Amino acid sequence: MAAYSDLLRALLEDEVGELRGTPQRVTRGTRTYWYDAYRVGGASRKRYLGEESEALLARIAGWRELAADREARAARRAKLVRVLQAEGMTRLDRETGDVLNALAAAGAFRVGGVLVGTVAFRLYEGELGIPFASEDVAQTQDIDVAGFERLSVAIGDAADPGVIEALGELDFSPAPSLDPKRSWRLRRLRSDMLVEFLTPSFRDDEDVRDLPALGVSAQSLHFLNFLIAEPIHAAALYRQGVLVRIPRPEAYAVHKLIVADRRRAEIDRGAKRRKDLLQARRLIKLLREDKPDLLKASLEDALSRGPSWRRHIEASRTADPEVGRLLDGL
Repeated sequence: MAAYSDLLRALLEDEVGELRGTPQRVTRGTRTYWYDAYRVGGASRKRYLGEESEALLARIAGWRELAADREARAARRAKLVRVLQAEGMTRLDRETGDVLNALAAAGAFRVGGVLVGTVAFRLYEGELGIPFASEDVAQTQDIDVAGFERLSVAIGDAADPGVIEALGELDFSPAPSLDPKRSWRLRRLRSDMLVEFLTPSFRDDEDVRDLPALGVSAQSLHFLNFLIAEPIHAAALYRQGVLVRIPRPEAYAVHKLIVADRRRAEIDRGAKRRKDLLQARRLIKLLREDKPDLLKASLEDALSRGPSWRRHIEASRTADPEVGRLLDGL
């Protein structure tokens, strides 16, 4: 846990240490954001750093020292990755690592992207201190990235290059969709790996929307807002470490109960539904022991949002008696 915390802190510090100009504070309504303000030729540019927090302010305060020690810090991160692997944490496979590294380098997570799905689930072993990435429940070939449509517009910055161009370097290309001008899935030619982009739907339909900050379209989904609100940073074990953002584990666990029941209408629902419930059960069991208050608050929050939320959650509790027993004991 100490080594993981050190790696995550180093990645967060290095993100600020890569400033090209001067930190700049911008207030919009009730929220305050920080940017890296710099010039290219005669043009002014701004790169989004994040919403104001005590941790971000502390990193910004020491950004000059961080930038001066970049090479030594990269070697330190690589050593921490090796230490964590030796302690039992699972290193990302090369294909997944290359994709996350490309997305992070382009700034996809910096401008609001949140890694969701099974790849995010695998990274909870660092957050919770329990290795489980080798389990069947943690295996996948696809990568899902979500983001809020409004935030994507509000921050006034974008991934550079856009994710389509960034992943194009790894032989990804847009997969066919009903709207040929708005593909929300990228497929890798050599392996059929999929990278899918998602966004919350706040309307009756679940259509395809644009995420300007990522330079890509996204499939909108109900209930997704609950999952990606207030995400946390995580360190993926690949090369010198990759900084990503993932949902809070308690939100992921509760959201999986909702998703599992929604899959009843899908043709291939069986295997995916079982995986959803297994992931939910695994996290609920861990959180019930280490962070029961957070788990309880997350569950109560979801149940308070309306009858459809309660119906999906109760259906999954019934489908998996072990999940029901664990939640009843909160």
